[in-house]
Amino acid sequence: MSLLQLLLIPVFVQVGLTFVLLFWLGPARVGALRRGEVKLKDIALGQNAWPDHITQIANTHNNQYQLPVLFYVVVLTALVLSKADMPLVTGAWLFVGSRIVHAWVYVTNNHVPSRFRAYVVGAFTLVAMWCWLALRVISEGA
Repeated sequence: MSLLQLLLIPVFVQVGLTFVLLFWLGPARVGALRRGEVKLKDIALGQNAWPDHITQIANTHNNQYQLPVLFYVVVLTALVLSKADMPLVTGAWLFVGSRIVHAWVYVTNNHVPSRFRAYVVGAFTLVAMWCWLALRVISEGA
């Protein structure tokens, strides 16, 4: 398996996580409306009137457009500059693993200390990936 494949597989997993949450959120919201847990007029202008379990899914989905954006950019930059290597592949898997754990905790028991730990692992992994890439570009050139 090439480095390109090894680095792109965790990207595909991260994208998959985002889609899973999206396709879970839609039916969950429709179900809440049908069950009368929320009224359309209460959310029509974006008000936060959804039940907690729907808000957990929505927040988890929204989180996939925050920190993971920097993950996508570091991977893309590494690929464009031909700087993909095993430390970046390892970091990519660690980052995506932390995002899966973060999402799981968020949509299940929402234990904030556990969720925070998963977030911190991902954030520091991402910082390490960016530092590693920067060092390679500075030392080897683009």
